[in-house]
Amino acid sequence: MAAKRQVIEIESRIQPGPKSNRSSMGFLSPEEILRVLKIARARSIRDWCMILLAYRHGLRASEVCGLRLPDIDLKAGSITVRRLKGSLSQTQPLYPHRGVPLLDELNALRAWLRDREPDGSDFLLTSQKGGKLHRSAFFRVFQSIAEAVGLPAEKRHPHVLKHSLASHLIAGNVNLALVKQCLGHKSIGSTMQYVGTSDGQAAEAAQRAMMGLY
Repeated sequence: MAAKRQVIEIESRIQPGPKSNRSSMGFLSPEEILRVLKIARARSIRDWCMILLAYRHGLRASEVCGLRLPDIDLKAGSITVRRLKGSLSQTQPLYPHRGVPLLDELNALRAWLRDREPDGSDFLLTSQKGGKLHRSAFFRVFQSIAEAVGLPAEKRHPHVLKHSLASHLIAGNVNLALVKQCLGHKSIGSTMQYVGTSDGQAAEAAQRAMMGLY
């Protein structure tokens, strides 16, 4: 129940960002993220793991599919991310989540590594025939799951997961510099594309600041 309340509270703070080619894709609400992960886990441990990693670390399809076994350190609880398109490569924590098991990266990875068939490659996410999972396969998997969830067409692209992480962090009042780091952006300008505020939000923030000063 507490987890459900948290989802509702976060969702109520999310406001659409300014219109642009990037933001027009939209983002998933926390409730929609959980519905996607639930169906993904029911279909395939690999798909659950893949979508969860993409969401929690703001990864593009190519970046998720490019993950290798040595990039995952379960003992240290970390993942090495090699971002593309000029973004920062990083080592980030892997997050457990006792309150919402669908969001527990460590459990998802352990479950997938138990199921993963040895195929001679060191790619983390493998295809049914073995070897690296191609990003086009990720597209098809995500689109199928998104359709099953009942998401509109503009939310059936896996890049919506990165948009969703950015929107959820901003809605949670995470400092923009930290959001930038989480997304692997080199420029704060890239992060600002996810920020949308209303006059009401600005007035409320100004009032809080004044109340704190006087």
